[in-house]
Amino acid sequence: MRHATGRARRAGAALAAVLTWAGLLAGCSADGPGPLGMGGALGEPPAPEDVIRVTPDDGSRGVRPDQPLRVRVPGGRLEKVTVVKSQDARVSAVPGHVGADGLTWRPDEDRLALAAQYTVDVVALDSHGRRAARHTTFTTYVPDQRFIAYVSPENRATVGTGMIVSLSFSQEIADRAAVERAVRVSARPPVEIRPHWFGKGRLDFRPERYWKPGTEVTVDLDLRDVEGAPGIYGLQDKTVSFTVGRSQVSLVDAAKHTMQVRRDGHLLATVPITAGAPKHPTYNGKMVVMDMLEVTRMNSQTVGLGAEYDIPDVPHAMKLTDSGTFLHGNYWAPEAPGVANVSHGCVGLRDVKGGGADTPAGWFFDRSLVGDIVEVVHSKDKTVAPDNGLGGWNMGWNEWKSGSAVK
Repeated sequence: MRHATGRARRAGAALAAVLTWAGLLAGCSADGPGPLGMGGALGEPPAPEDVIRVTPDDGSRGVRPDQPLRVRVPGGRLEKVTVVKSQDARVSAVPGHVGADGLTWRPDEDRLALAAQYTVDVVALDSHGRRAARHTTFTTYVPDQRFIAYVSPENRATVGTGMIVSLSFSQEIADRAAVERAVRVSARPPVEIRPHWFGKGRLDFRPERYWKPGTEVTVDLDLRDVEGAPGIYGLQDKTVSFTVGRSQVSLVDAAKHTMQVRRDGHLLATVPITAGAPKHPTYNGKMVVMDMLEVTRMNSQTVGLGAEYDIPDVPHAMKLTDSGTFLHGNYWAPEAPGVANVSHGCVGLRDVKGGGADTPAGWFFDRSLVGDIVEVVHSKDKTVAPDNGLGGWNMGWNEWKSGSAVK
């Protein structure tokens, strides 16, 4: 609020200065001596609107964002142009510049903001050296529909090295290139990061290889007023940042019923697991931990398997795909891990009812982060789709880059 108030004071000071000029002009006749010193030789001074032309017109409403904002004089020169934008209770100056001929001012950013009021104050000299001042206002179009982006991971999170930045949009995006240009993902230390669209509602970003531990990633969303689809404009102007923690990659071998857990390249443990039974095999490929739940309910009807199971208290559940693949604790088949594959597609670790801290499932849960990689091999199913969860690591780099809308 302090910054907004400061801007409002500066805008008010600029307006007061302009109104002072207007008062001087109003108080001086063409024949009086006055500060202009023009006498009556030139006749009545022209009206300010004849000396200073402002587009859009004073008092305009519903001005479209692509309509140009211009200030010009037919002769003489512009002395001072002050433009202020008020939007969402925030007041800010609109930067711009006067052309080399001194006759035209234009903003540095051509596109107008939506749902905003613009105030334009101008002081200029006409071709006879007479000073004029003008004050105009206009308001811009208020869209009926907006879209927002839901960003994963969360702001200020610490994540595993396999994290993929994923944006899901509240509306389908028709102009994907415009939206893509309004999103910037950067890293420190720097690394090449490229986008990939999955349909019209999701935009993911990743580097060629897993992030290096300690990398700081920033996601800048400059989506406000971007037209994502006809008549549908973005609402957000925000930044999300996260930090990449240590590296942890776990290799699940469905044929051997084991999971090797490696931390920063070193083997921590080999844990017995149970994978999908022959009728419901587990996906092969690289999956990323998307969410971690101490306990959750798993109902087969939610994943299209009828009434095969309904377990209300599955412990240590880590989500791997949107289609319902989890790595979780298993207390109802305690003899299966390390021996047989009995699940409906999930990866199960030995656990106890309520979740035990000293069980294989509890041990792994306590050492995991959202963004960790779990790779499954030797299962009798296909490779997980790149858009099923954060499965983008199963796509080659060239194919990934081809998914950009900006060519």
